[in-house]
Amino acid sequence: MKVTKRSVFAKRIFTICSVLCLCANICLADGLLSGTYISSPTSSSDPAYAFDNDFSTFFASDERSNTWIGLDLGTPHIISRLGFSPRQGYANRMKLGIFEGANNEDFSDAIPLSIIPSAPSEGRNSYLRVDCSRAFRYVRYVGPNDCRCNVSELLFYGHKAKDGESNDTHLSTLTSIPVVSIRTEGGKEVTSRHTWINGNVTIIWNDGASILEDSLRIRGRGNASWSFPKKPYRIKLNHKARPLDLRAKTNDWTLINNYGDKTLMRNLIAFNIAERLGMKWTPQGRLVDVIVNGEYQGTYQFCDQVEVQKKRVDVAKVGNEDVPGDPLTGGYFIELDAYSSGEPVNFTSSVYGMPVTVKYPDEDEITTEQLDYIKSYLAKLENAVKSKDYTNEETGYPAFMDVHSFVQHFLTGELAGNTDTYYSVYMSKERGDSRFVFGPVWDFDIAFDNDNRTHSILSRNYAQYKQFLCLSGSASYAANVYNFVLRIINTTAELRTEEWSRARYDRGLTPDTIIAYIDSLASVANKSQQLNFTRWPILNTMLHQNFQALGSYAKEVDYLKKYINNRFAWMDSKVGIDMQYTGMEPERVVPQGTILTAPGMARLEGFPEGSLVDIHDVTGRMTFSTSVTDFATDVPLTPGVSVITVRQPDGTVSSYKVSSR
Repeated sequence: MKVTKRSVFAKRIFTICSVLCLCANICLADGLLSGTYISSPTSSSDPAYAFDNDFSTFFASDERSNTWIGLDLGTPHIISRLGFSPRQGYANRMKLGIFEGANNEDFSDAIPLSIIPSAPSEGRNSYLRVDCSRAFRYVRYVGPNDCRCNVSELLFYGHKAKDGESNDTHLSTLTSIPVVSIRTEGGKEVTSRHTWINGNVTIIWNDGASILEDSLRIRGRGNASWSFPKKPYRIKLNHKARPLDLRAKTNDWTLINNYGDKTLMRNLIAFNIAERLGMKWTPQGRLVDVIVNGEYQGTYQFCDQVEVQKKRVDVAKVGNEDVPGDPLTGGYFIELDAYSSGEPVNFTSSVYGMPVTVKYPDEDEITTEQLDYIKSYLAKLENAVKSKDYTNEETGYPAFMDVHSFVQHFLTGELAGNTDTYYSVYMSKERGDSRFVFGPVWDFDIAFDNDNRTHSILSRNYAQYKQFLCLSGSASYAANVYNFVLRIINTTAELRTEEWSRARYDRGLTPDTIIAYIDSLASVANKSQQLNFTRWPILNTMLHQNFQALGSYAKEVDYLKKYINNRFAWMDSKVGIDMQYTGMEPERVVPQGTILTAPGMARLEGFPEGSLVDIHDVTGRMTFSTSVTDFATDVPLTPGVSVITVRQPDGTVSSYKVSSR
């Protein structure tokens, strides 16, 4: 495995120098390169046609997919520019074509150089600039899926690499997000969720300044998502690593397709919400461009695998004698799972009859005693929930579950409007701990009002009558889970208010912060989403559980932001905010005077005449300024948190943090 990183400062210096050098090289040193023609083995077309400067001839492959043509340059070269022209009448078949460079003849170490974003003009060459510091002996053009290559002309420009010139200081990405390029052994297609295929992977991030190269195994993943044309994947690196600078250093990662979520970000938004609600562990993810065997697959979410692991579900592992306590008591990781019948270790709970999958210990590690233990201990929790005195701290469900984690999980699902909150519920149990912990949250592609079964979350009767989505009768549940969670939900109103208040005012869970996060994702993914919806032209198509197709990425993102604003207001009203649970001081009496708050305003009483009053929001922006002229002075407050500063004539300065709806 190879991992290379460069500091931001070094990267900036290199970028400036490389631009200057690149321009000089193109003008003075870089020229049209020649070499031995190479192509995929399933072609009867003459590769020379792609290099004969004749727009009437063309190279086309016999196979429709996984085909390519290029040059063996003999020695490594720095590539600075690419030229290309389509077969006449077939310009669309070059759209999303990929250029790659490699130093292994089989392209097992290939990295992307560029992508053709749209159909090029016919009868002339189009060009792409390349900014890559690594030199390559082999270069090629890989035709898009189902297009048979169909290229009239290819041109590669650059110069022979000098000794020591080739390095990984700056590598190419397709857009402004990281790129993950996977090559399977023999170019095999990933067609199974159960059979692993060997291969190699290159991950480039940090604007091309960081690269990870490793061998891997890859297979499909998911349930409903596996049925989509854009496939989700699970990958297992040969060496533990922290790709994209994510928290966990491990082998197992996922590539989530987000096919039914046309914003491509609903999962990441939900993870951000869960973190702000204080959940013990929430998966991390990043938007990435994915290439498989030289073909562009779209915008994906590179993400943690939900598993028992350091910096993930961090409970004691089987056979770890360093962790104190009875080994039989943990750690365990289970899922209340509507799909449990298809999993290798599963059972039906004995009290409520809920379907359960055992995620850890793994199927090849778990013993009969461990399986019996987790069955019986889950039954203890169920019996406590079902008991007459079920809220008792010593004998009721609080003795067998971390109620705070349950409420945080619940609030995440409700703010996100997730139809499937209780279709799949993860729970863990640590060794020596009597309580199950709920989480992490997972699977929000049809949340945020993206599901025809529950749309409109903001206007249907259950919303108007202030009923939680999960209790509305429209939400999905794994069998019998509804009756289990209902009794808990109905007795946690005060704790809901506490957790919601803390998140809203101490952890930055506000409409503004979430919308700012949405805007940041939309901005960085803008070029990538254009490629994604070229590869998968579904913006005008209703699919999966969609209730609408708005026709553009911008409209899909705008709808998500409107939902966030409206749902926050609904949740504030339904759950309630109590400032006693926060670090705020909503109402305070001090020797100099009194500050009282009301919706949209504050009243200052008893401050000396001539005191200067400034009001700032949490970003530091001044929203109002005045002076005290009477015993009582009313000032306006913007919704959210404000800081009122009073400067008295004697020079005394006091600041008060207040909140207003």
